[in-house]
Amino acid sequence: MDGKTVLVTGGTGGIGKETARGLAARGARVILVGRDPVRAQRAADELGAGNGRVEAIAADVTRQRDLARLAAQVAERCDRLDVLINNVGTHPPRRTLTEDGVESTFAAHVLTPFTLTRLLLPLLGGRVVNITGGIPGGRIELDNLQAERRYLGWTFSQYNHTKTMLMAMSLRFAEQVTGSGVTVNVAYPGHGHTPMNQAMTVAGFPYVYRPIVPLLRALTPRLFGDLSKPSRSSVYLASSGDVEGVTGTYFTMNCRPAPWPASVLDRRNQDTVWALCEDLTRETV
Repeated sequence: MDGKTVLVTGGTGGIGKETARGLAARGARVILVGRDPVRAQRAADELGAGNGRVEAIAADVTRQRDLARLAAQVAERCDRLDVLINNVGTHPPRRTLTEDGVESTFAAHVLTPFTLTRLLLPLLGGRVVNITGGIPGGRIELDNLQAERRYLGWTFSQYNHTKTMLMAMSLRFAEQVTGSGVTVNVAYPGHGHTPMNQAMTVAGFPYVYRPIVPLLRALTPRLFGDLSKPSRSSVYLASSGDVEGVTGTYFTMNCRPAPWPASVLDRRNQDTVWALCEDLTRETV
């Protein structure tokens, strides 16, 4: 990764930070993005200790105005971006809206990667890696994209729903940029004892899982405490020569290609998610 520049959103903690660490260790220049400027700079100082190759930019990437500013700042710092890793995630216990009036998990997991990738396309000369998570692959509810009807259910979670929509949007994006030299792939990290997961309350879980939350709280730090493991797939897709030129592919936590879920392959689902993203970003891109 010597001479390569990588941008990682949600890079101040959890899987994003470990992804940034892994790529910096491979010689990349890493720009990490976090909402809190103090925390972002602290993470950059920690990861860049000894090589000075890690930088921080503060931005709330769920806001369209911050995304526009972020893209402008990246353009000022770089004449080329080799890898964009859309990693940022959020999991509030109830439906909330961003300042743009967009449901927050949809904004973070679907609209942010869509917007930032389009804004940075003039600089991008390589790879886009979008990070899914949770339990993706379920049905995409076209009348509930922004949790207008329900945010949680017995097994339904808007978090998982938006991560599935991210996959559908990514597959369509890969198709849109075919032949441009830009590749778009999706990485599944598996589970990790991340700050976001640690902050989750019982109210954030679908109803069927709530009785076992105490058990999950006890087991997760022991089973999923090593965050270098869930960062493997994103580091692999960002750096490995094995995937040079590979696009429109879904990779598991073991860095292996896997079939796309049926809901992701459904063209009507792709069209509807894409059209909503275009509509919501009309003034930004």
